[in-house]
Amino acid sequence: GKMASPAPQAAQKVQTVSCGRDIDCVVDLTQELQRSLNDKFDFLCIPLVHPRFERELVRPTNRCSPLTRSDLVLSSSEWTTVIVGKVSPWINLDSTLQTTRKNSEKAFFEEISFAVHLGLPAILVSLKSNDCVNLGRCLNTALMSRTLNQIWLKVPFADTEIVPSDRSSPVASGDATWNWWNTVRCLCSGKKKLGLVLDIPAVLPPEDDWQQWFGEPIKAAFLSTSVFSTNKKGFPVLSREHQLLLHQLFRLNVQLVLSGSNQTDKEMVTYVQYLNHLFTCRPSLGAVEEFAKGYEDYLQIPLQPLMDNLESQTYETFERDATKYIQYETAVFRALLDRVPEERRETTVTVIMVVGAGRGPLVKASLRASTRAGRRVKLYAIEKNPNAIITLRNLQWDEWADIDVTEVHTDMREWEAPEKADILVSELLGSFGDNELSPECLDGAQRFLKDDGISIPSSYTSYVAPTTACKLYCDINQCIEVGKLPQAPFETAYVVYQKSCRHLSQPKACFSFVHPNHQSPIDNERFASLSFEVGLDSILHGFTGYFESVLYKDVVLSILPSTHTEGMFSWFSLFFPLCSPMQVPSGSTVTINIWRRVNKVKVWYEWCVTKPLVSDIHNPSGRTYWLGLH
Repeated sequence: GKMASPAPQAAQKVQTVSCGRDIDCVVDLTQELQRSLNDKFDFLCIPLVHPRFERELVRPTNRCSPLTRSDLVLSSSEWTTVIVGKVSPWINLDSTLQTTRKNSEKAFFEEISFAVHLGLPAILVSLKSNDCVNLGRCLNTALMSRTLNQIWLKVPFADTEIVPSDRSSPVASGDATWNWWNTVRCLCSGKKKLGLVLDIPAVLPPEDDWQQWFGEPIKAAFLSTSVFSTNKKGFPVLSREHQLLLHQLFRLNVQLVLSGSNQTDKEMVTYVQYLNHLFTCRPSLGAVEEFAKGYEDYLQIPLQPLMDNLESQTYETFERDATKYIQYETAVFRALLDRVPEERRETTVTVIMVVGAGRGPLVKASLRASTRAGRRVKLYAIEKNPNAIITLRNLQWDEWADIDVTEVHTDMREWEAPEKADILVSELLGSFGDNELSPECLDGAQRFLKDDGISIPSSYTSYVAPTTACKLYCDINQCIEVGKLPQAPFETAYVVYQKSCRHLSQPKACFSFVHPNHQSPIDNERFASLSFEVGLDSILHGFTGYFESVLYKDVVLSILPSTHTEGMFSWFSLFFPLCSPMQVPSGSTVTINIWRRVNKVKVWYEWCVTKPLVSDIHNPSGRTYWLGLH
């Protein structure tokens, strides 16, 4: 989460970016803190021990001088909210010299211990190369302490050392340094208390390389004053690339830390003011992001609409999505015009059946379409939930008294209809299209659709994309329950609004269903084996599911990122996890296999990966996660 921000921020109405000040040498901490707070910084990053105080701990001398300043210098409320402690730069845990390594270990744990004693919200450790196995072990040990809050691992955003022969200036590449981070993260088995801090260079790598960092738990970004230039009036500003990078980091709620001395003739506060200006100018949120506030990366178990009755609150959430019902209204409107020519508009009554009517939003959309098209309709609202029927009956009493609407309390798969329908309207789609049993329900309901009848939706297709999602993986890992299979949490698909996640490749089409289904006998089992080319070194945590649905002709509902219906927020994506994260080198292929299995009582998915490595088959026989048919 966010570092405990100091009180002054709460008082301001305008939202500002949380910005810290990095200091290499502190003479008087109280003064330094006051000065930084006056310059509108929110916290300080300071050395835990004087940076040049290298001490011999393996063969200690009889020194009695204190290790560092007393904890009495600040109050404990200041230590625990506005100070990040930096581990000494001379500590080298992966030195080839045993004495240096041993001495560094002792000093490292001495400093970590003091930081924990102070209750600091975070401890900053710098990662300087890929030789970091012992650093990984020491961090892992430190992270096991219950009282430690967080370790921030500072990693260069790009390795600026790589100088290609054909360029005169150095070119940055992010590839190498992501691997440094990945090594330590894996050695610490992805512990939640290990956060990533990016050190932003003056020369940025190509924008495509940035993506690699965006599925990681980025807590903060360091910016040196030397990265800024000054504008005509002498104020600090950043290049367009740096502004673009910060806007992407702001989306992930990343804090900033300013290091280096003032490079302008203005006050230090002008840097903070400029960063706040960038923060307030960040692109505004779309409808989905607005709706998802507070639900970012929050795992939800998908609905079981057949086994359980939905709650009032769930219906209310669905009904708030105006865009979705406008699309449905357009689809019904177009279907009515196609079905009933102008000359027969007075004599023909179109029978519309809404299956799974809930509290009536599709009935209302169909009635609006009928008025708009100038076509006469007769409506049936079929709903199995006794609690939703109460709402429908009240609506019939109050709003539909003069309209031909009949509500029917039954399961659509068992209803004996008094007549056949011209149009069957339903909203039974889940985040993965078929994962809330729309195919089974509509196959059961098509008995009372005329042979030339129309189903809205007429088809839907699911899509999957391989995904890196550290945060989701950590959260799922914490769901292991006593008495259940340890892999159980990883054999469930989760509905989740993904924020700190990224796709390793573009989504591909998975399963398709068409309605009405004229297949005989009907078979709703499916199998897909999909291969994806991966451009950057990555870690695979699972795959994300989406869907695209054709309501009628060219009226579409989609949650696929490339064709997402604008302003629609009814569905977040579905995440299928893997028990063990898989390393995926750049240029390799990821092959995902997914089955949709059906028997008399349930429907379930099984999935596995067969490239670059072979994983277990997840959820065999639907042992953990299934959708009940009754």
